[in-house]
Amino acid sequence: MNTILFQSTNFEESLNLKITSAGKTDIGLVRNTNEDSIWIDEELDLYIVCDGMGGHQAGEVASKEACDVIHYCFSNLASEIANDSVLTIPADFPARGDLLVKSIRIANRSIYIKSRSRSDYSGMGTTIVAAVLQDDIINIAHVGDSRAYLFSENNLFPLTMDHSWVAELEQSGQYTRQEVAQLANKNVITRALGIHETVEIDFRARRVKPGDIYIMCSDGLCGYASDEEIYTVVRECKNDVGKITENLIQMANDHGGADNVTVAAISIDRVDGTSDIKEFDPVTVSVENDDAILRENQIVESIIELRQNTQVIEQEVPKQSKKGLIAVIFIIVVIIGYILYRLYLS
Repeated sequence: MNTILFQSTNFEESLNLKITSAGKTDIGLVRNTNEDSIWIDEELDLYIVCDGMGGHQAGEVASKEACDVIHYCFSNLASEIANDSVLTIPADFPARGDLLVKSIRIANRSIYIKSRSRSDYSGMGTTIVAAVLQDDIINIAHVGDSRAYLFSENNLFPLTMDHSWVAELEQSGQYTRQEVAQLANKNVITRALGIHETVEIDFRARRVKPGDIYIMCSDGLCGYASDEEIYTVVRECKNDVGKITENLIQMANDHGGADNVTVAAISIDRVDGTSDIKEFDPVTVSVENDDAILRENQIVESIIELRQNTQVIEQEVPKQSKKGLIAVIFIIVVIIGYILYRLYLS
């Protein structure tokens, strides 16, 4: 499928928080495959956008793996990860922000291990920008050049800084944005999941308020449309997150559609009350130690084992279904034969 669309509304009872979200991914007009992945889970308030890279569709594998592993950590391993003294982060993040960063680390390990399992997976990786809400706090983490923006009070604010060669040159002050745009290799990223054994993750947590709209996107949008163009679309469609995602993707395709493009939009419609959870300024989380890596490997192995067991069950189900069908047919034949026999006797 070339286009995948999500849309949902969620109510957080603890603070009477109403959220409307939408997400869409599109193959674009040039590529043969879509290596982007998106995951929106309104029950977990978890939102993920990934942009995979690697030949022979390996990028698609990497981005999907990141989404799958992170979602699995939130839906099945949240307590285990939160209470594991080995999986420590040297900062007092909000609880769900802490879980998000740890889950991204585990996803990095999973992709890294998988990239070494087959020659056609070698070198695969993915960017990620992910957000998870905890009461009135939105936790945002990212690696690579997929971005998060905040539209608030008719302004658009970047919430992430690209991990790319271009961004580093701009930050150095040696080149202007216009000069950097003319350089070769401007799309080279300096961080991604799955490329190395460990990865640094950028994190921040901020308090949401009614009217806020958070935009998450792959570089298929922000690499071809300016922040000003993105702002214009969000402003014009601010009352409909579905329209925001559709129109931003259409704009990317109108600019040539040279890349896959993925957009998620999260609208904070109502917030009644304020939590005591603290905000957290942008920070780069350093890589984990060797003990944590070993523990992450154990978690990855357990996920792999679960998948293998699931595949076995899925393969057995059709066999059992076939046997069951044969049994039913046999019983029906016997019943029909008995009825015919009774009719014959009568």
